Amino acid sequence: MNNQAFSWDSFSAVPIVGIIRNLSFEIVEKILPVYISSGLTNIEITMNTPFADEIIKFATQKYKVQLNIGAGTVCNSKDLKLALDAGAQFIVTPILDAEVVKTCVSSNIPVFPGAYTPTEIYQAWKLGASMVKVYPATSLGAEYILDVKAPLNQIKLMPTGGINLDNIQAFMKAGADGFGIGSQLFDKNLINNEDWKGLELHFKKYIDKISLNS
Repeated sequence: MNNQAFSWDSFSAVPIVGIIRNLSFEIVEKILPVYISSGLTNIEITMNTPFADEIIKFATQKYKVQLNIGAGTVCNSKDLKLALDAGAQFIVTPILDAEVVKTCVSSNIPVFPGAYTPTEIYQAWKLGASMVKVYPATSLGAEYILDVKAPLNQIKLMPTGGINLDNIQAFMKAGADGFGIGSQLFDKNLINNEDWKGLELHFKKYIDKISLNS
């Protein structure tokens, strides 16, 4: 397990969590330097990606100072152990599993559990979530974040699912504290063509979008 703590300063500087799912080790190895050079600071490897633990281990050994490297799609204690043993610096779940959240809180590991309704969101926060992943966010829209934040303004929310260059500013204006972005950020065509310069410019567009509102 790595001993490099999660950096909230890095997270706050660019509160985007890039979600890597089902990309090969070789491709991730090529993407990570591009991701760092673009200025992005947080990356999540989902545990249902083949060899996820090996990818996390490699990434943390090489880039844990430049990046917050987390594990996503952590659904149970078994997934959590694999992720933490690999060196994950933060944990993201698609659902609310109380045991996973409590273990992370007691181990001082930032955890972003998935929730959908105001009740689930509040329960996740009450358990000690660092931030609550609102998923899936696009089917709810930015207005949903605004509505939830009205009575629950103390809770930090990270909408995830369908966030893109066209709607990220609307979610930010609605009060989102972070953004989980997968396929929209990791453009398949740019990656398949190994257009790393193009991918870096694409990453930077997201940073530019949120910088306009900061």
